[in-house]
Amino acid sequence: MAYRGMTTELIKIAGDKGEQITAYTARPAGPGPFPGVVLVHYLPGWSEWYIEATRRVAHHGYLAICHNLYERSGEGDPDDVAAKVRAEGGVPDAQVVGDTEGAVKWMRAQNGHNGKVGLFGSCSGGRHAFLYACQKRDVDACVELWGGRVVMPKEDLNAKTPVAPIDLTKDLSCPLLGIFGNEDRAPSPEQVDQHEAELKKHGKSHEFYRYDGAGHGIFYYHRPMYRAEQAVDGWGKVFAFFSKHLAR
Repeated sequence: MAYRGMTTELIKIAGDKGEQITAYTARPAGPGPFPGVVLVHYLPGWSEWYIEATRRVAHHGYLAICHNLYERSGEGDPDDVAAKVRAEGGVPDAQVVGDTEGAVKWMRAQNGHNGKVGLFGSCSGGRHAFLYACQKRDVDACVELWGGRVVMPKEDLNAKTPVAPIDLTKDLSCPLLGIFGNEDRAPSPEQVDQHEAELKKHGKSHEFYRYDGAGHGIFYYHRPMYRAEQAVDGWGKVFAFFSKHLAR
C-alpha cells in the first residue's frame, strides 16, 4: 500500500554513550501499526539521497528513521562533512553501532509501531548494517546494498575497524538481503562470493542478488553509476524482503 500522506520531522536521539545526535524521521499517515526501518547512511554522508530514501520507505508503509552518523564532525554541506570524515579515516565501528542502537531503541518506543525493525544500508552503511545485525539481536531483517569492506584483509584492520564483519557472520541475528553489481570492485564479485559462502557455512537465512551491467551504487540517481532498470528491480526486492520479514 502506498501512503501518500506522511509526517516528517528532525529530532534528537540518544546515540553512542548517550550523546545527542540528529535524526530525520518519516511516519506514514494513519494509525498503523507500522513496521520500522532504520536507515544507516553511507560515507557520502547524511545526504539528500538518504533523506529522500527515508521518505520513500515511509511511502511504502514503514516508520522510518535515518540518524546522522557524522554529527560529531560538524555541520554544513554533507559533502564537506563527509570529506572531513573520510580524511580522518571514517568513524569508529563501535560508535556507529552505538548510534544505530539509539535509532532502533527510538523506533521500538514509538506508538503505532508493530514491534518489528529492519535495517537498510548501502556502501559503508551496508557494511555497518551487517555489522550491527551481527553484534546486536534487536532487529528482524537487514538489507545490505553493495557493502564494501565486509571482507577485509588483516592489514586494513585498525582501532576504528578492529574486526572484519565477515568474521562475525556466525553471530548474524536476522535474515539478510544483499544486492550487488557484478562490475563493482568494492565489493568485488569474488568478495561477494566469499561473503555468501560464509553465510551458507553458518546456515544463515539470506537472499543475494547480483546485477550484470552494474557496478557500485546502482540506486544513486544523482551519480553516473545509476542503473535505472536494476534500481527498479532492486527496490522491488527490498520492499518484498521487508514485507516478508517485518509484517505482523
